[in-house]
Amino acid sequence: MDSALITPTELKTLAEADLAVIIDTRDPESFAAGHIPGAVNMHDIFTFLATSDASGMAALKEKFAAEFGAAGLDGAKTAVIYEAAMDGGFGQSCRGFYLLSFLGYPKVKVLHGGYAAWAADDFPVSTAAVAPTPASFEIDAAAGAIMMDVEDMKAAIEDPAAVILDVRDIDEWIATSSSPYGVDFCPRKGRIPGAVWIEWYRMMKPSAHGKMMKSKEEVLAECATVGITPDTPVKLYCFKGARASNTFLALKEAGIKDVAIYFGSWNEWSRDMSLPIEEGLPFGA
Repeated sequence: MDSALITPTELKTLAEADLAVIIDTRDPESFAAGHIPGAVNMHDIFTFLATSDASGMAALKEKFAAEFGAAGLDGAKTAVIYEAAMDGGFGQSCRGFYLLSFLGYPKVKVLHGGYAAWAADDFPVSTAAVAPTPASFEIDAAAGAIMMDVEDMKAAIEDPAAVILDVRDIDEWIATSSSPYGVDFCPRKGRIPGAVWIEWYRMMKPSAHGKMMKSKEEVLAECATVGITPDTPVKLYCFKGARASNTFLALKEAGIKDVAIYFGSWNEWSRDMSLPIEEGLPFGA
């Protein structure tokens, strides 16, 4: 499998050959202050909250197929998505990778190390806005298998073969906070029943250019601590699908075959009082 991670040098070569559409997921102020030349700013890759019902998924597809097309993605060019650093934006570049994968886009890469790695290599930086040539691409319905809804997660709770993997920060996992947006942003604190936990940061390690994804062997070692092998069906969730997307990319890079994200995640699950949760400290601690 080709890696979905691309180095700054590889991106520079691709861009100079006019084979890439570069997408910056940072906030507009950071983008305006300096970005990779030719990049298009799409911060709502990170901010958009989706519900997993049929209408929510239809809206998600329609919105992002249009936006990615407007950015110049035509099915032939490679989408290269970046954020400030791999651990600096709650996985927002990986959320873009996941969204394009969900739409079935054939060529998607994440800049490994993000903008920090590009700047550390002293590559050019621009403050100029670009006007991309709009394009479009075919949505591949079959790619939707990596997306879970509430019913899929209910089924996963009852499936002894599946592992539900919570990758949120520790305060959310131990149910002292409901979200990164504030302790009481959601009406309930807790976990999806039966979930195991690997904090998303554990998929990365320090390097001279900031945090980078761990190697295949290192990621598989992390997964083994909660009983995940390359053949385990893994059902990921976080708060809104961004940190889970970072882990999704790490697991796919490590060769785990069956990985899906419950994209509505805790933001959706916690708001439906009919859905079960585990409260308090995990494991009866």
